[in-house]
Amino acid sequence: MTRAFLPADVMLPKQTVDFQKWAVIACDQFTSDRGFWAEVEQEVSGVPSTYRLILPEVYLEDADVKDRLAEIRNTMDTYVKDGLFDTYENALIYIERTDSVGNIRAGVVGCVDLEQYDFAVGSTSLIRATEATVVERIPPRVRIRENASIELPHIMLLVDDAKKRLIEKLSGETQSMRKVYDFTLMQGSGHLKGWLLSKEQTEVFLQTIDDIAAEQTDASGNLLLFAMGDGNHSLATAKTYYEQLKKEHPNEDLSKHPARYALCELVNLHSDALQFEAIHRIVTEVDTPHLLAHMTEELGMCHEGDGQKRYMVIDGEKQPITFSKATSNLTVGTLQNFLDDYLKQYGGKIDYIHGEDALIALTGQARSIGFLLPEIQKEELFPSVQADGVLPRKTFSMGHAKDKRYYMECRMIRA
Repeated sequence: MTRAFLPADVMLPKQTVDFQKWAVIACDQFTSDRGFWAEVEQEVSGVPSTYRLILPEVYLEDADVKDRLAEIRNTMDTYVKDGLFDTYENALIYIERTDSVGNIRAGVVGCVDLEQYDFAVGSTSLIRATEATVVERIPPRVRIRENASIELPHIMLLVDDAKKRLIEKLSGETQSMRKVYDFTLMQGSGHLKGWLLSKEQTEVFLQTIDDIAAEQTDASGNLLLFAMGDGNHSLATAKTYYEQLKKEHPNEDLSKHPARYALCELVNLHSDALQFEAIHRIVTEVDTPHLLAHMTEELGMCHEGDGQKRYMVIDGEKQPITFSKATSNLTVGTLQNFLDDYLKQYGGKIDYIHGEDALIALTGQARSIGFLLPEIQKEELFPSVQADGVLPRKTFSMGHAKDKRYYMECRMIRA
């Protein structure tokens, strides 16, 4: 069968490099905290670091962004020219990430075939987005990728492996693997270990993916094999750039071009260390009785009965509500669809809040109403994407910012 996840020519810095200073957190974290990134810059002063190969999104709209991009491109080329990397050809790397509270998340680094990925709503590709892609966010990221010789992934892909026979089993096989890194991450973000799968282990791993795919293909031949966890817009950027290349070179065979693939980490949806957290909503600057009247009419909102159950919060007080006229497979989808339409017609503002206590505190302000949403259950993710196309934005968060993926592995994307 067609394979969507494959080994890659993985580049790692030589063992003489200080890995703790080399690895930095994903560029889309701490996007409002320049102080955080200033600390990172100070921490890696004078030594090789992935910090010099990325553009933290906090700086994306700065006036000097073109100069930053030029410096990134030059640094990439310099690192390659100076022999900073060892390349592991046709490789898969098993990793264990200890997060900031001690949980260990296992994953495997390889690459995805972008021909098997489509982020459009309603896609039936093997790899799909879990949340709607904001297309306006892609062009500035394409400008970064099209000038780069190297990619660094913070993409996390999810596989629905309830039996835990693909990734978790590798934890007992590390004695027969070659360890390629083992170090403490900067800024209190935990620890990272990585081992190179043997040729035999790689073959078994890929065959197991094939077996999972065969079992999960429905009678009509439809299969959602991998769903996005983190880095949705990064993978969409890689796809957009690759399609752009094909349009610019219509008479060339780009099937073996390195830009056809994107490096990522594959993680089991059912990993015990992978925690889904709810993201709540607060609506402000609205006529609350008017909003509730429309919600009652359109969603059949009541305080008891059958339907999608949740809580609204007014002036710090929680009240149970039920939507008897659901418009989505998930409660968050039903609510988000309504709020998007209502705010477009009548005005108001919406914000997305982590933590129940934080939301309740915010509802003390006048002309506001909060909605406490349930954590999405892991078993709901793949069926919901298949049923609704993509999930509403801000449906869930996978862990805290410090526990997001750190840049470590690299891959050449320039032919």
